[in-house]
Parts: sequence; structure tokens; C-alpha cells
Amino acid sequence: MPTLKAQKIELNQEYPCPCCRRGQLTPITLTEAFGCSKCHQIFVIEQSGFVLEKLSTTYPYKKAWRWTGRQWVPITPGLSDNYLPVLMGVMLVLMGIWIPLALKAPQASSATLWIIMALLLAILPALMVLMAYRR
Repeated sequence: MPTLKAQKIELNQEYPCPCCRRGQLTPITLTEAFGCSKCHQIFVIEQSGFVLEKLSTTYPYKKAWRWTGRQWVPITPGLSDNYLPVLMGVMLVLMGIWIPLALKAPQASSATLWIIMALLLAILPALMVLMAYRR
């Protein structure tokens, strides 16, 4: 059974492209980066030479791979890296539960209070996400 242990990526070797899988990654002169011969993507080496990261213009969507000696293994982000979809799901569940409860309230003033509380609970996580993405 082949091992999936990561090997150090050498700057003087050629590797298959992890994106298009047709091209070859060749070292870019005077840099610590690789370029693909087919898709023209640029990759840099991170984490002491064990991780190949695709240069991307948007921060949360960076892709990275580890070299096993035979193939590239994608590094999947953990739950902490994908907190925006989790946060949106929690907000939808809260709104889905609180709004019907507010509409069934016997008094109009208590229904307004429930709706205000639900909106505040929806705005607070949105502000947290905004502050987290500003870093």
C-alpha cells in the first residue's frame, strides 16, 4: 500500500501540475515558486517546503497540496476555515425557529420583542464574520 506521508518539495525538480494534471511544474528562476506549462498557474512553497500553495487573488479560496512522492494530496480546510457556511446555517435555523414563535405570541408587543431579538441574533454573527474577514 502506498504511503501518504508528505515529502519535501525540491526547487530543482519538476512535478506534475496538481490543478490541470496535464502540465509540468517547473521552477521559476530566482524565486521559490513553480509555474505550470499548461494552465500557467503559479505555485509557492509553504511550511518549510512541505506544502505547495496555489497563488490566488482571494484569501479564503487558496488551495494547497502535499507531495507524497507519486501524487499530490489536497489539504482540505478544517471546520474553522469554513465557518461562514456554518454560521449562515445557524442563523437560518435561529430565524426559522424564532420568527414562527414570534408570530404565534398572544400580544403584539411581545411579538415585536421576539422579532427584534431574532434580528439582533442574526446581526451579531454577521458582524463577527465581517470582523474576521477584515484581518
